[in-house]
Amino acid sequence: MTQFQAAGNSSALFLTAAAQNLLCLKLAEELGVIIKNPWVSWFKAASLPAIISLLVTPYLLYKIFPPETKDTPDAPALAAEKLKLMGPVTKNEWVMIGTMILAVSLWVFGDAIGVSSVVAAMLGLSILLLLGVLDWDDCLNEKSAWDTLAWFAVLVGMAAQLTNLGIVSWMSSCVAKLLQSFSLSWPAAFCVLEASYFLIHYLFASQTGHVGALYSAFLAMHVAAGVPRALSALALAFNTNLFGALTHYSSGQAAVYFGAGYLELPDVFKIGFVTALVNTLIWGVVGSIWWKFLGLY
Repeated sequence: MTQFQAAGNSSALFLTAAAQNLLCLKLAEELGVIIKNPWVSWFKAASLPAIISLLVTPYLLYKIFPPETKDTPDAPALAAEKLKLMGPVTKNEWVMIGTMILAVSLWVFGDAIGVSSVVAAMLGLSILLLLGVLDWDDCLNEKSAWDTLAWFAVLVGMAAQLTNLGIVSWMSSCVAKLLQSFSLSWPAAFCVLEASYFLIHYLFASQTGHVGALYSAFLAMHVAAGVPRALSALALAFNTNLFGALTHYSSGQAAVYFGAGYLELPDVFKIGFVTALVNTLIWGVVGSIWWKFLGLY
């Protein structure tokens, strides 16, 4: 349960930690919201609230969902034995480590040297294929990756057409006028829209699907309501990761954790809601102060 609930914060910490993060920024670009030096900007904005949430989540769950076994004196010896059985680090594993360091470095510093994130990813994959760490059958067997690629193509294309046809701007202007009729300031409108975007996820079984269906529309609503553009794009993207543990169907990893058979369905819904509430409070309070310090608004 702790790993399940903490995964949302770790996914929100790094741009490259989840597929939906890159999709969010791609859709933001379609609406003219450009995040400069995206990897670094993302990490800076997410770092403080994500790290605090990652520290709070295990303690919170230990208190409200205590483990059945609290003392494991044999664990260190068992871990050492397993490591001994695994043997020393192999050549392919060293190549994998070096390739990951190279890829992440290019994601971080790519803008400064003119290397896009796509080129960095393709370079890393090419190195692994050329040096025999992976073969093409390994790539073909990654069905979830091909599924994500197909979703990306369809969702990005659909979002672009909805924007070009004026549907997103029409919808956002209608919602903005409604919010203005209640005389809401942009911070109040920001809170209402973020809460709505979060709670609607109870109706979705995929984070990527949620992003494809609603991210562009909600981003346009934020901008129309006067919320700063970069803040709107990043906050919605962070929000997309935080609702990944609401239910047993809210994300790909949720189905895996629940399918392992260790969690009861009522516990997943109850703990998911409580943890989401705490995480939202941390990101809302700590994040707001941190983003003000960073100059996002």
